[in-house]
Amino acid sequence: MAQDKHPTPMLDELETGPWPSFVSGIKRLRDQHGDERIQGVANSLLGQLEHSYETRKGYWKGGTVSVYGYGGGIIPRFSEVGQQFPESKEFHTLRVQPPAGNHYTTDILRQLGDSWEKWGSGLVTFHGQTGNIMFIGASTENTQHFFDEINDYGFDLGGAGPCVRTSMSCVGSARCEQSCANEHKIHRTLVNNFTDDVHRPALPYKFKFKISGCPNDCMNSIERADMAVIGTWRDDMKIDQDEWKAYVNEKGRKHVVDNIISRCPTNSLSLNNDDTLSVDNRNCVRCMHCLNVVPKALSPGDDKGVTILIGGKRTLKIGDLMGTVIVPFMKMESDEDYERIVEIAEETIDFWAENGLEHERCGEMIERIGLVNFLEGIGIDVDPHMIANPRESSYVRMDGWDDEAVRWFERKAEARAAAG
Repeated sequence: MAQDKHPTPMLDELETGPWPSFVSGIKRLRDQHGDERIQGVANSLLGQLEHSYETRKGYWKGGTVSVYGYGGGIIPRFSEVGQQFPESKEFHTLRVQPPAGNHYTTDILRQLGDSWEKWGSGLVTFHGQTGNIMFIGASTENTQHFFDEINDYGFDLGGAGPCVRTSMSCVGSARCEQSCANEHKIHRTLVNNFTDDVHRPALPYKFKFKISGCPNDCMNSIERADMAVIGTWRDDMKIDQDEWKAYVNEKGRKHVVDNIISRCPTNSLSLNNDDTLSVDNRNCVRCMHCLNVVPKALSPGDDKGVTILIGGKRTLKIGDLMGTVIVPFMKMESDEDYERIVEIAEETIDFWAENGLEHERCGEMIERIGLVNFLEGIGIDVDPHMIANPRESSYVRMDGWDDEAVRWFERKAEARAAAG
């Protein structure tokens, strides 16, 4: 490269460990990339990072950067030492929404990479915690150019700030035999409905959707999503006894008992004398361990649907929160079912926007006002299946529980009567 390289003795130490280092990646851009502009940006970035390590101080500050018509989607970073490291004095990150389930073609990945090398630094993260593709390091001027180019071939900015964030969904039935729902259709339905709320931050804080196709919850939605949609089933687990016996014959009864039967959290599995399997389906809590170990023999049931939880998040004001079950089971067979999910999301976001405190996640609001008040606010009836710990403690207080139980059984009877 034309200019002198900034010395980086402290960063060099990070390359000496047993694991790959991000420093090596930035150095490759500096030393091997064919574009002198990208080489200069990488060199300047390494110089500023080394300076931060020497002084033990960060030099990035925020600001306001956006593209026309949008209020979010870009994380501004301006350098306080831009005079010393001018090529990276503006180093903004653009959050871009990925396709549902992260299904890309190699052609579109190359196209995204070419656009970013044209307008940005060449540094990309697939994917950030919220699910976005993170294009890291663009000047203020080039953010608009990059957005215009990728928008022309179908990509949009994701959320940043107090808004509905980019959704995530698992790889789904395209690659996973455990899938119990059309997670990609749910994902797209929610994203398409809340696009305006993604682009224009106007909420107390962030709100995340994550969709997992089965109780394995590969999206970690229960602890990471304000609204989690998880595929499940409510009939009996399917068992191929021939495949099961073949597994027992291959591994031995002791292995099966030690690694599957005894690890069932509710003791719902029994290995019979003839090496067949019995399942107490009423006590199965869908932990998925046995299905994951022997997928050829054990499969989800046929009566599939989703469970909806609200309020999961990582540490903020009151520590980590797991999502609260508000819809124990819901079929996903018609357009009306997908509209119902959107309706629940709209009611939840509207209620939280009106009643949440500034910088308060939805789950923290529920902790503050109580679940019963939240359910009343979004128009969902209390259900005995709303439990904190399976078979142990209810989410709701037991005051007047008998009256609630009577109403629940009346609703069930009315539903059966309506079904004919």
